[in-house]
Amino acid sequence: MHSVVKTVPKAKDRIKLLSYNIQGGITTKAYHHYLMKSWQHVLPHPHKQENLDYVAKLISDYDIVGLQETDAGSFRSDYMNQTEYLANEAHFPYWYDQVNRNMGKLAQHSNGLLCRYKPISVSEHKLPGLIPGRGALMAKFELSGSTITVITVHLALGRKTRMKQISFLSEIIKSESNIVLMGDLNCELESKEMKYLFKQTHIKQPKRKPHTFPSWQPKKNIDHILISEGLTINEVNVLQKGVSDHLPVSIDIQLTEQYVNH
Repeated sequence: MHSVVKTVPKAKDRIKLLSYNIQGGITTKAYHHYLMKSWQHVLPHPHKQENLDYVAKLISDYDIVGLQETDAGSFRSDYMNQTEYLANEAHFPYWYDQVNRNMGKLAQHSNGLLCRYKPISVSEHKLPGLIPGRGALMAKFELSGSTITVITVHLALGRKTRMKQISFLSEIIKSESNIVLMGDLNCELESKEMKYLFKQTHIKQPKRKPHTFPSWQPKKNIDHILISEGLTINEVNVLQKGVSDHLPVSIDIQLTEQYVNH
């Protein structure tokens, strides 16, 4: 881990964040690839590193990056911690890895967080579900005397389990200010789960609904970067490039002036 520390930005400076489900470095450009390339979920392949090099260039312009479906260093990733590799290649001084489904040497499914600012604190939360393997990685940053909390998640495929996970996250979010919730939530903005989140917390419902899945013909908005009322959005984008079955989503934010501590 590098020791270089970037200067903490002033209150009105912008922070650029990106969220990306990298699918373990696997290329998916059509539905039939799920079958044809399914072996890459359990076996190593040199093309994965090429994809990671591409991702490193893609994320290098951002301040905070949340990753889903990374591998913490197992047989399928050729024992490479993919979050660490991306941090080094994209020159992020701080990186954090949350292993959510540890299958030993075979696979270590993880969330990752890359930062150009040193967090005040980093914590891990296991999300509820019948099958363990979903988590939330939470980091707090100081910005001009105020705290911004960034939560990176990858929610379950099943609606009932997702609702339990959203309910769990809502309780955490209620106790925090200046929240950024980002990740592969596996549900769209109009879903019952998201409506519950907006009702129970101070997370704002976004005006835009950028589609991120599937990457080759995006029709669903299931990858999100959501913010609380203490933050202002300057720009939201979906990057029309990538390697996995998801497209990366980015956001440019700053503290709303009345929420800045003087």
